Amino acid sequence: MMIHITDEMVEAAVSPADAQQVLADAFLQFGNGDAAMQARIRSEAGGVKLSTLGAVIPGQEVVGAKVYTTIKGQFSFVILLFSAVDGRALATFDAGAITRLRTAGCSVIAARHLARAGATTLSVFGSGPLGRAHAVQMAQAFALKRVLLASRSSDPALAIDLEAACGVETRMASAAEAAAEADIVVTASRSPSALFSGDLLRPGSFVAAVGSSLPNTRELDDRAMARASLVAVEWRDQSLREAGDLVMADPAALPAEKIVELGKILAGKSMGRTTGEQITIYKSVGVGLQDIALAGLAYRRIAGG
Repeated sequence: MMIHITDEMVEAAVSPADAQQVLADAFLQFGNGDAAMQARIRSEAGGVKLSTLGAVIPGQEVVGAKVYTTIKGQFSFVILLFSAVDGRALATFDAGAITRLRTAGCSVIAARHLARAGATTLSVFGSGPLGRAHAVQMAQAFALKRVLLASRSSDPALAIDLEAACGVETRMASAAEAAAEADIVVTASRSPSALFSGDLLRPGSFVAAVGSSLPNTRELDDRAMARASLVAVEWRDQSLREAGDLVMADPAALPAEKIVELGKILAGKSMGRTTGEQITIYKSVGVGLQDIALAGLAYRRIAGG
């Protein structure tokens, strides 16, 4: 019988480490050609937007789709999960928790391959749930000594709250300071234009740009793209349509051969970081593979399937 799984149930059943493991497996399967994705489709009328995306992951025995609305900038998510063995509908999900878990989880996976192992300073642009989720998961994955928070709000309570969540000394910082001093930079904003000059990034830094999946907005400028040795993406086809950081970039700063898929890196088919001085970037737009892999894990934990 099909069940409904709430955000609270997902949060109780799936840890960030669990999420990272199943996501890495899904991207490895995709990198080897053993899983497939359905690109995001958006429909809009009267200021109301409907979006759908999905994936088929036979190796994890799941297939499904995420459907969500966007109204006045607010999102409401639902996932429908099926069995890839017999086609049964297994569960529906609220999917807010899955979205937060999967986005930060994939940034950590990318960071493990593209950031320097000795990273100690994390900068987060954006003080919302996405930025918070990234700080928590990055703090668990790396031996961070400090977190710098750059936000449109200068309220010091934001840093105090984030420090309590991730267990690492946290303080507010300007955009320039946050960009210049970090080993790992996370941009989780809704900024329509670049947050800082790419010239500020220190050699050896890693940037996870996760704030936008629209082709007309960008968080990183051409200098960041030009200085990067590579830009990793979840799925080239979708990223080149949706990621303003890529779509709006000067081709001279971001030639096609610089863009690599995360799954190909995990499968050993593309190189990741090769020197300590390289600047590396991971640009995320959010893909169905992430949602369905995590939904499958949550279903197995909760339903015992």
